[in-house]
Amino acid sequence: MKVAVVGATGLVGTKMLQVLAERNFPLTELIPVASEKSVGKEVMYKGKPYKVVNADTAIAMKPNVAIFSAGGSTSLEWAPKFAAAGITVIDNSSAWRMDPTKKLVVPEVNAHALTQEDKIIANPNCSTIQMVLVLDPLHKKYGIQRVVVSTYQSVTGTGVKAVDQLMNERKGIEGPMAYPYQIDLNVIPQIDVFLENGYTKEEMKMVKETTKIMGDERVKVTATTVRIPVMGGHSESVNIQFEKDFDLTEVRNLLAATPGVIVVDDPAKSLYPMPKDAHDKDEVFVGRIRRDESQDNTLNLWIVADNLRKGAATNAVQIAEFLEKKNWL
Repeated sequence: MKVAVVGATGLVGTKMLQVLAERNFPLTELIPVASEKSVGKEVMYKGKPYKVVNADTAIAMKPNVAIFSAGGSTSLEWAPKFAAAGITVIDNSSAWRMDPTKKLVVPEVNAHALTQEDKIIANPNCSTIQMVLVLDPLHKKYGIQRVVVSTYQSVTGTGVKAVDQLMNERKGIEGPMAYPYQIDLNVIPQIDVFLENGYTKEEMKMVKETTKIMGDERVKVTATTVRIPVMGGHSESVNIQFEKDFDLTEVRNLLAATPGVIVVDDPAKSLYPMPKDAHDKDEVFVGRIRRDESQDNTLNLWIVADNLRKGAATNAVQIAEFLEKKNWL
């Protein structure tokens, strides 16, 4: 089992290697892939060094699966070349997510949609992944009509440059800016570029990806995505309107029984999910579960997850695990 990690030296690529090792993915050979300037460098995997190669070399080495986390333009150029060589690609960029010929997968929700013929599989946006994991069991039980979500997203979602900006600002050091504004002691209500409709690209990703993953056009979503000065973990305030009424105890039990979801919800003890508690964990945490008293059949809740793990690396590795168990790699 040869596994290529494309973008192995980046923030998410590094996390991919960590997650592959932690979950003991049954690989026999690792092929770390990065840009030409990183070729020849070494990355460590389970205590062993592996030399970084370029994409052409990686294809020639015939991996069973290639997990991409190197940005949309790299994925658009190289994923089809890997796929043409018979290599299954799991892509973490936005390049293929809304392509109608490609599956967009959160394994706990829609792995059943995958077939052996799928050679390019899209990994959803981090903020979408954690939300649909919670929405899916509720939709099956009560029928979701509309979702209003506001996100509070970590700087790690932007990458190393943004982490450096935040830490430099904390220390009073001038340096490269990932954002047009200071992020420390600030909140920036813009993630990605603005579109003609006044929403950002990140907001529209959440709208479109949620519908595609859940396979139901009737689920309406509106989003506001916000960057906050937090190091790891995205948080979301989610308001869900259902077709049917619900019982709060039943909602908590339903979510507690959902694989990959942990309920942390005890207001009397000030217990609720926070990014610091989700850091370096694979689960999605949900709390502040309460009825929206302004409208019938409507629920409020708060969702937190580590955006580099379940929001990116872990979800991609879980897709690979599913394919491996099916003997499709």
